[in-house]
Amino acid sequence: MSRIAVIGGGLMGHGIALTFARAGHDVTVTDPNTDMLKSVPARVFESMALLGADETEITKALVGISLAATVKDSVHDADYVFEAAPEKLELKQSIFAEIETHAPECAVLASNTSVIQITKIMEGLNGRHRAMGTHWWNPPHMIPLVEVVKTEWTDPTLADGMVTLLGDAGKIPVMVEKDVPGFIGNRLQHALWREAISLVENGICTAEAVDDVVKASFGRRLAVLGPLENADLVGIELTQDIHRQVLFDLEASPAPSSHLQSLLDQGCTGMAAGAGFREWRTEDLARTKARVAEHLKKLEAILPD
Repeated sequence: MSRIAVIGGGLMGHGIALTFARAGHDVTVTDPNTDMLKSVPARVFESMALLGADETEITKALVGISLAATVKDSVHDADYVFEAAPEKLELKQSIFAEIETHAPECAVLASNTSVIQITKIMEGLNGRHRAMGTHWWNPPHMIPLVEVVKTEWTDPTLADGMVTLLGDAGKIPVMVEKDVPGFIGNRLQHALWREAISLVENGICTAEAVDDVVKASFGRRLAVLGPLENADLVGIELTQDIHRQVLFDLEASPAPSSHLQSLLDQGCTGMAAGAGFREWRTEDLARTKARVAEHLKKLEAILPD
């Protein structure tokens, strides 16, 4: 059993806390927003109930989660510290400076960031050898993957220990050997998004068509057949032949599409606003979240470990 500190009690933080408490660890959560912090137990209860956990299991997990008013109180005896603050570089840097002041010298420090290079977050620390990235995916208590990201300073033994900790907690940890923006998953995901946006922007198809194509074709097999497995399945020669015919015509801009700014200028900021690439009704946000959660629960039940 390890002592886990989670800095940030929002969507990601409460899910990380839930995961480790469910695995039998002692977890302490802190958040500068008092209301957010106080709501952690209720949100853990709700999330575990959605996962199908019974009352006994939920109660056991909640007993393992403590709330702390300050970073100091949260990390003073921690074995592992997971930062789950908003995606702002300066904020994360300041949080880790505070963590390093109060955490034991042996504590492993991890940032849950989606795209910011861990090197930039941790470069000001004195103990950079114990710092790394752990990119959890949303919702963290339902998506198995956690990307463990090394920097040039990270002690490989500590990174391996993190992989073990996460694996024992039921996650699927993947080691990222070089600290690049977006790590593995988001580089793959946003390469797809860039092409999807380009197809719509250039009038090749509608946003609905893009989503239907992904969900009704290769998206259906991605959970059990990765892209490089698929390349091996169809054969490297066919893969090369296809690339010769299509890669030259794919979107390759290094900058965000101007279409995104156009949507923002029109107030089309996404589902919560009623419009983004597509028009949405008020109830669509809740329905979509519920649909995704139900899908993830079914996948958990049918997919092999």
